[in-house]
Amino acid sequence: MRINAEWENLSEVMIHRPGIEIAYAMLAPRPFLFERTFKITRAVKEHESLENVLKDNGVMVRVLRDTVVNEAEKSKDFRKKLEEKVKSTVRFFGTVESTNRANSEFVKNIDTIDSSTLFQILTLEPAIDLKKDMYDLSVEYPTVYSNIPLANLYFMRDQQAVGNNGIVIGNMKKMQRSRETEITDFVIRNALKEKSVFRVSENHSFEGGDFIPAGDFALIGTGPRTDTGGAMEVLKSGKFDFDEFFIANNPIYDFMEAEARDPMINMHLDTYFNIAGDGIAITAVDLAKKADGIIMGKVAMGEYVETGRANLYDYLKGKGFNFVDLRLSEQMGYSSNFLTISDKKILAVNVKQVIKKLLDENVFSRKLADMVHTDIAKPNSDGLFPDRREISELGLDCITLELSELTGGYGGAHCMTAALNRN
Repeated sequence: MRINAEWENLSEVMIHRPGIEIAYAMLAPRPFLFERTFKITRAVKEHESLENVLKDNGVMVRVLRDTVVNEAEKSKDFRKKLEEKVKSTVRFFGTVESTNRANSEFVKNIDTIDSSTLFQILTLEPAIDLKKDMYDLSVEYPTVYSNIPLANLYFMRDQQAVGNNGIVIGNMKKMQRSRETEITDFVIRNALKEKSVFRVSENHSFEGGDFIPAGDFALIGTGPRTDTGGAMEVLKSGKFDFDEFFIANNPIYDFMEAEARDPMINMHLDTYFNIAGDGIAITAVDLAKKADGIIMGKVAMGEYVETGRANLYDYLKGKGFNFVDLRLSEQMGYSSNFLTISDKKILAVNVKQVIKKLLDENVFSRKLADMVHTDIAKPNSDGLFPDRREISELGLDCITLELSELTGGYGGAHCMTAALNRN
């Protein structure tokens, strides 16, 4: 598993099909870090379509659950490790006698539980509180809790990042997502058998959506999810062995600065910036110019020193990059969160439909909604990304995906895919 540049041919990805765990997020979207509610049945169909389009374009697609189940079926050693992982996840509460009895029964029976169910248990992290029936003390009844159902697990980009010399397992900033890396780390080491793995410490945070490799150099975003300490751990790990890094401070629009920052806006680098091909950057230029950062030059493997300061726009201009400037409406519709599958070929979000849904469902504040309406109504506009003349003039091949339900979790095609190999 190695990746040197975002525009290289994507040959292998891992995805997670949304399951019962996302139903909880429909009850309270914001606490689960979702943007809005959506129709789960349609969302699953969108996810299946994403998988099929990837396969049609020559990409090997690993579905997380299937990867776990298949490995458990063929490897007794992995199955045993899976059982131990599940045993450490499930909790029982009640009297000492009742919890000991329930746990012993669970441990005794675990080898009869199918691997698919064991995986589902991992995503729900259940706890069972055993209570006595006040009318019949010989009977117990269970109250079942799910500690933090991993509703965001289908955003497979963030738990880890693959570089040119190995894999970095992140440390998720938000408590809602903190257990996700336990699953992906387990799968990467034990099912995919990757040896070159570094894990960010609990003292700092790093998420894969804040990393974009670009050949001789790489970009790391810092802000609501990745902190500077996490970025520096990554540089020292040796798994990302690039000649240079640009560490950007993820910005927000000027008009948003008068209010407390929404932690979901531009939370990752890939939520406002992306690379569609060698030398082609897609972003809101105003944001790129506000993304101040430091340039870190390589001295030796895992050793970097600051060599300068710039903003993201000027830094990439100095590297010879051309920019496609995203309008406000495009930016709010996940335009930059496309997935590059080869040089100048991308899987894009159906931005027009997403924006319509966001406006129709009153997801935006009144102020932002008015600004988006005004932006869309501008005369002589060149349409919405990716259906713009400028895009075709650059020679970009854009495959538009129907993701208007799935994006309700706050992410597009890039967020939903863990790129494992490019060549």
